[in-house]
Amino acid sequence: MKNITKNKHKILFLLFFLLNLNLIFAQNTLKANIKNEKTKEAIANVSVFLEGTNSSSASDEKGLVVIENIPSGKQTIVFNSIGYRKKEKTIVFPQNDTIEIFLEPTSEELEEVKITSTTRSSRTIQNIPTRIETIAAGELDEKSSMQPGNIKMLLTESTGIQTQQTSQVSGSASIRIQGLDGKYTQLLQDGFPLYSGFASGLSILQIPPLNLKRVEVIKGSTSTLYGGGAIAGLINLITKEPTEKREISFLANINQTQALDLSGFYAERYGKSGLTMYVSRNSQNAYDVNNDGFSDIPKFDRYTINPKFFYYPNEKTIFSLGVNAGFEKRLGGDMLVIGNNTDATHTFFERNNSNRYSTQLKFEKTFDNKNILTIKNSIGYFNRKIEKQAYNFEGQQIATFTEANYLIPNEKSEWNLGANLVSDNFKQMNLTANKLDYYNAAFGIFAQNNLNISEKFILESGLRLDITNRSDIFVLPRLSLLYKINEKLSSRFGGGLGYKSPTIFSEETEEKSFQNIDPLDFSKVSSEKSYGLNGDVNYKTILFDEVSFAINQMFFYTIIKNPLVINPVPFSTHYAFENANGNIQTKGFETNIKLRFEDISCYIGYTYIDAQRDFDNNSTINPLTAKHRINANLMYEWEEKLRIAYEVFYVGNQYLTTNEKVRDYWVMGVSGEYRFKHFSVFLNLENFLDNRQSKWENMYSGTIQNPQFREVYTPTDGFILNGGFKIQI
Repeated sequence: MKNITKNKHKILFLLFFLLNLNLIFAQNTLKANIKNEKTKEAIANVSVFLEGTNSSSASDEKGLVVIENIPSGKQTIVFNSIGYRKKEKTIVFPQNDTIEIFLEPTSEELEEVKITSTTRSSRTIQNIPTRIETIAAGELDEKSSMQPGNIKMLLTESTGIQTQQTSQVSGSASIRIQGLDGKYTQLLQDGFPLYSGFASGLSILQIPPLNLKRVEVIKGSTSTLYGGGAIAGLINLITKEPTEKREISFLANINQTQALDLSGFYAERYGKSGLTMYVSRNSQNAYDVNNDGFSDIPKFDRYTINPKFFYYPNEKTIFSLGVNAGFEKRLGGDMLVIGNNTDATHTFFERNNSNRYSTQLKFEKTFDNKNILTIKNSIGYFNRKIEKQAYNFEGQQIATFTEANYLIPNEKSEWNLGANLVSDNFKQMNLTANKLDYYNAAFGIFAQNNLNISEKFILESGLRLDITNRSDIFVLPRLSLLYKINEKLSSRFGGGLGYKSPTIFSEETEEKSFQNIDPLDFSKVSSEKSYGLNGDVNYKTILFDEVSFAINQMFFYTIIKNPLVINPVPFSTHYAFENANGNIQTKGFETNIKLRFEDISCYIGYTYIDAQRDFDNNSTINPLTAKHRINANLMYEWEEKLRIAYEVFYVGNQYLTTNEKVRDYWVMGVSGEYRFKHFSVFLNLENFLDNRQSKWENMYSGTIQNPQFREVYTPTDGFILNGGFKIQI
């Protein structure tokens, strides 16, 4: 009996030992659902591995990941993905629950963002064949500290984009994409074309960044959706919308040139209604950097107010109405004249007074089958008066945009059908014999399709038909293909046709302040037509399990047939518009590299542009277009409290319109910001090497009463030290 009892104890002990042994060496399974911390959307292709082992896996399109054979006990799981901060989570196994992991996106991560306003698609960036570059909220916040008054710096520091200053004393500027004149780029706000024509010379100087959520850039012809004008590409400024959580922000900035920027933004949703409100006051005293007696930075005072009202009658309907109003007085020229010390010798000045009003009306309805109807309308009024000694020019432009489009967002094949009407009416207001008045209008219908050919191939095809008020008919096809080679490597290739109706607005007429320009003779000039191709290869990976690495290599080619140019009128001091006998072509490539290790990020961009004018069998380099351009940014962020950034830009040799070769130059800057809970302070040293054109040459010839200014090919304002504070509630 004792032996039996003893044996029972041995058996029980053995069973107990085996059970505990099983617990010690048990192999467990991790099940996780990985989401974006901000959008709460699933994240695909997240690298997940068990620290100290070779066990790893990647999340699928639904953000789900499974790792098996995990030992019991306390284990560290590492989650890593390009565009997100690495996350380590300690989990005690065994446990059988599916855990949720939220990754914090860095400023570069925008692939999960839907970009309906630019491409009219419900798909995310990673699933659209059109190549779209985005400037995220984090980078916008950084740039708002460097130049709070406008978006010029934001665009200047983007690969392949150049802001070309067209007046030395007044600072007016235009946007160039891939070496093409600014008139070939469309500047939009929330999908509305508000800043073209007569307004374009001042637009980027009058748009502040504080109320922007992100910026989307498409390079190359986008005429299928937007019609004439988008030959070089488009830039879409996406403004913030109200949310349940109230947002109040305020920014104040000053610099050593006596600039003052004050701006505030408010957004909140109240049940079925919502409101955003942006207001700003920007002022600058005239500043003569090189002491030659003329302003390198003009004096100006600008006031901006942008209220926008939202109404949500139900979960599937949105109505919004916005108003943009801006008023600016800008004065450049002789510093004594600006200071009201005019005499017989000091008489030169250039004054620009402008008023801008525009409306943005939008209705969006989502049906039960997820189809979306969108109706948009905008009316823009812009008045600008240019005054010089013995010369004045005043004009007003009224532009309208009306569009209806219907989106059918099926998983395999997405259709976008629409029609729009665009008009542009310019009238010269000052008394003169030959006014530069014109009226352009175009009605267009378009269809675009995104087709998932397979898991690896997505095809985007589009066709547009435009009819102008001069009975011109344009058929504009466009085709793009996305090839997802694997989870790390993808490629896009596309091309299309474009056109632009004749207008009097270009960089050359802006430089001349529209003086001695003859009116358009529509019996002798015709619309400009373009053909364009672009392709890219995009690769991203994690290096050494620590460093996120991404590279995008893009190639482009655009040709504009018989472009509209201004030429001297024989035996006269005037200039007339005519179609050139030849073409403008630009080709080249862009290289973009992004690296991130913990709190340190690095961005390097290189642009090569070969832009040629082939007129009358004579080939010349397109003026003011550098073949080589490098921009780089190194930034350190500590716990979202401290941000320090170093930036450097290199612009290679350029040629002036006289075919004179001018020098290359470097620009460097350092900025820093420290954030408290609702308050932050910032300091920025821009162009601390003080590289500017006036260091190397005289900026004007002739007399002080009648100066002849050099073309601007470098910064003219020199070193800028600015600082301020932000309040966010």
